[in-house]
Amino acid sequence: MKKITEIILKYSKLTLLLIVIITVASLYSIKTNFALETNLDTYMPKDHPAFIYSDKAEEMFDIRDAIMIAIENKEGIYNETTFQKIKDLTKEIQKLDVVADKDDVLSLYTADNIKGSEEGLEIEEFFKKIPKTSEKFNEIKEGVRTNEMVWKRLVSEDETSTIIYTKIKDNSFTEELYKEIVAISEQYSGDGDVTYVAGQPIIEGTMAILMPKDMKKMFPVVLLLIVIVLFIVLRSIKATLISLLVVVFSSIWTFGLMLGVGIPIYAPSSLIPVMLIAIGVADTIHLFSHLQLMIREHSDWTKEQLIKNMNAEMFRPVMMTSVTTAVGFLSLLTSDIYPIKYFAAFTAFGVMAAMFFSLIFIPASVNLLGLPKALKLTASNEDDFFTKNAKGFANMMVRNKKTVIVSTVVVLLFFGFGMSKVWINSSFLARFPDKNPLVTTDAFVNSKFLGTTTVNVILEAKEEDKFKNPAVLELMDEMALTAEKEVAIIGGALSVVDFIKRMNKVLHEDQEKFYTVPSDQNLIAQYFLLYEMSGGSDRLWDVVSDDFKTANMQLQLKGDNSKGLNATIATIEKYKEEFKALGVELNFAGSGYKVLVFNDLILIGQIKSLAYSFIIVIVLLSLMFRSIKLGLIGTIPIFITTIISFGVLGWLNIPLETTTALISSIAIGIGIDYAVHFIDRYKINALATQNKELTVAETMAHSGRAISFNAVVVILGFLVLTFSAFKPNIALGAIVSLNMFTSFIATITVMFIVLYVGNIYFKKK
Repeated sequence: MKKITEIILKYSKLTLLLIVIITVASLYSIKTNFALETNLDTYMPKDHPAFIYSDKAEEMFDIRDAIMIAIENKEGIYNETTFQKIKDLTKEIQKLDVVADKDDVLSLYTADNIKGSEEGLEIEEFFKKIPKTSEKFNEIKEGVRTNEMVWKRLVSEDETSTIIYTKIKDNSFTEELYKEIVAISEQYSGDGDVTYVAGQPIIEGTMAILMPKDMKKMFPVVLLLIVIVLFIVLRSIKATLISLLVVVFSSIWTFGLMLGVGIPIYAPSSLIPVMLIAIGVADTIHLFSHLQLMIREHSDWTKEQLIKNMNAEMFRPVMMTSVTTAVGFLSLLTSDIYPIKYFAAFTAFGVMAAMFFSLIFIPASVNLLGLPKALKLTASNEDDFFTKNAKGFANMMVRNKKTVIVSTVVVLLFFGFGMSKVWINSSFLARFPDKNPLVTTDAFVNSKFLGTTTVNVILEAKEEDKFKNPAVLELMDEMALTAEKEVAIIGGALSVVDFIKRMNKVLHEDQEKFYTVPSDQNLIAQYFLLYEMSGGSDRLWDVVSDDFKTANMQLQLKGDNSKGLNATIATIEKYKEEFKALGVELNFAGSGYKVLVFNDLILIGQIKSLAYSFIIVIVLLSLMFRSIKLGLIGTIPIFITTIISFGVLGWLNIPLETTTALISSIAIGIGIDYAVHFIDRYKINALATQNKELTVAETMAHSGRAISFNAVVVILGFLVLTFSAFKPNIALGAIVSLNMFTSFIATITVMFIVLYVGNIYFKKK
């Protein structure tokens, strides 16, 4: 490193020029290749069996989540004004470019009204022209009330609300589309009517848009706070500016590379700048803190001597912390979720870029700009105060080492039990503030209708006409009714059974007792033939294939949380063997199911990344310090931090989801820095003095000083995220701040005591 530093000092201007050129090129790459990925389907691993099957089923039955527009009139919807709005709004939505077919828009104006007549089966609209008389409205009202396929599905039970379902083309949701639909729907508010826009495409799309946008707002605030705290800690405008550029340049290089190779910005990627702030600031604080101490202790040294000493003394710990931090993030490559893989890989690159800037950019900048004035002081009451108290703290830890260890064990047992309470939540809606319009409109639609979330149960047979078999249809009916009864979140189901029961009833003069599955397969076949001959819409083929070998049961849920989805899946799976006995295979498809699988993959990825990162960090530290014992000791702070972090999630009932799932890698990646710096300084002091008491005091005064400054800066920086408008960012800010605090405390207490008691670097007497 000595020769490299000499080259940097000799060619400081050229070094900075090259860095600026690469940074400008990275900015150009960001500007020309900027892309934000808002389609959450791209998060799913396409080669996973569950997603392959679901995609196949979705294509077969045209399974797409719908955007829902509800119209509420507290006086009731059966009036000319509201019906005119239902008709006009339906027609306007049908004209949107994202709507592939008019049949993709389902409302009271377009729905099939299956009725019986003297000629047999009759299928027509509920209305074409706006009714003018109360008699006509009453006729429609009665038709809706007695039509099980429309009642509660398109018209609420209290008859004050109706809903329009709109399927949009795949991958067509944008923020502009959401604004357009909201603007269109708002035009129909007034005269006693209120409109609401809800649905999974809007929730998922808005979430993917909001998180990066929210981080874009929060990043300058975090950066400003970091600058203020850095100035207070370093007491120098030059040192603060240089530290700030380390963070900014590493972020620019990272995004320039990521976008340059064609990878868009996903929601997790928006966290990278905040991560690099924590990591880059840590390196700069340790470098400048060491420089400050050397200036005070060696006032006769030249600028070149001080810079060479800074790089020589700090190269090893900065390199070690950067490598172990990068490994902590790279452990997330075991995840099956590609956006998390990208987050891991490019954050690791950013960490190494921050190391490069710390060891190359800082020496070159200090050489050209000069030593920061504040660092030229030969004495400081503040430093003397800190040094005195640091040594006193070290002695106190030594005196009370048994109490500290016992207290730590108790804390770990408490939070270890809390870890058992951690749960994964697939709900995208839960990530928005409770007062967000998406949350309130979704709650309204769920309260009035069958639900905004869909789980598709796919039933497959090998023989044609299987779903004309009464035994199979009756079992489907039983499964749907049982699921509705046992799982509170299920609002209702729609399947081929509903078509059969409806036709059987209307062809028997609307007698309620005939709302059942006929026992004669030939009769069922005749009903389907009648349906086609009567001009029934293609919506039948959304629930059964044209050869009647495969069926799709659509379960509507009043919420998208994992507990409700898991209960739904568990209830349906009870019927797997019964269907198998009838020659039918039961599987799942659709967004609700895919999100559950997605969350299972997150959990598996968490377990893998935790295990791999701990093992790799232990190996790296053992190699770096040439001691397995030190490798194990160095992981003590992150072990404690991980247990406390997940324990807090469990005790506070904070679910694990895509953002909070990254906590373990952050805890290991950033938290290990404190331990590495502390052990490295402990080693230097121990080998230099061979005096145990002097070593612990000097280490606490030197590294303890730097890591305490580092902890304060990072904790305050992440705490800013608690003012975010996005729940996962709030949780992330609070928990990462807690992680940094526990890593810091665990380093200067538990790990420090283990080093002392273990006689590391001292011969045993």
